[in-house]
Amino acid sequence: MPEVIMNGPEGRLEGRYQPGKGSDAPIALMLHPHPQHGGTMNNKVVYTLYQVFAQRGFAVLRFNFRGVGRSQGSFDRGEGELSDAASALDWLQSVNPNAKACWIAGYSFGAWIGMQLLMRRPEITGFISVAPPANIYDFGFLAPCPSSGLMIHGEKDELVPHESVAKLVQKLSNQRDIQIDYKLIKGATHFFQDHLDQVAERVDDYLEALYPTAKPKAKTRAAAR
Repeated sequence: MPEVIMNGPEGRLEGRYQPGKGSDAPIALMLHPHPQHGGTMNNKVVYTLYQVFAQRGFAVLRFNFRGVGRSQGSFDRGEGELSDAASALDWLQSVNPNAKACWIAGYSFGAWIGMQLLMRRPEITGFISVAPPANIYDFGFLAPCPSSGLMIHGEKDELVPHESVAKLVQKLSNQRDIQIDYKLIKGATHFFQDHLDQVAERVDDYLEALYPTAKPKAKTRAAAR
């Protein structure tokens, strides 16, 4: 799990990178929660997503937005963080020029940033959005949504009512040629304590349908490293 330093719009961006299996391995970028509320690339949900993609042979990158950890700059209300994500994707693509697919995965604030990046980068194949804050941020820019994906939410999310996410899912699902797989995890809060294995299973099952493997699925350890 090599540490990497990338050039970002406001200076260096700190990340962790797992090379893929094969020169044409698909790539995946992980985006963390709100920087002003303790969000980092070591968040347990983000690390869980990172592990699932890595175990499936993807080349995977997670990184700290500006002002977090060793990443330079300061919080920029989402505009700068979107630029950070674009720079991180540029780096990931530069070291994997033959990647056969490109995925974005985000949690909470990171899900909002990820969906904006999806709109700006047509090469993104699909997305995973965990606890997208549909009651806090406007997702109206997804008109139309350019790609299908998976949304996961906690039934007992105390910050983002699941009804607001279900409404967003319904709106996107009504768009032509778009399929949103919506998984509501029973008993889970916004932070998914004691439910990380279920998050991993939902994501792994979704990816298995798209990129089937002959080998048995590996267990995902939820603790961050």
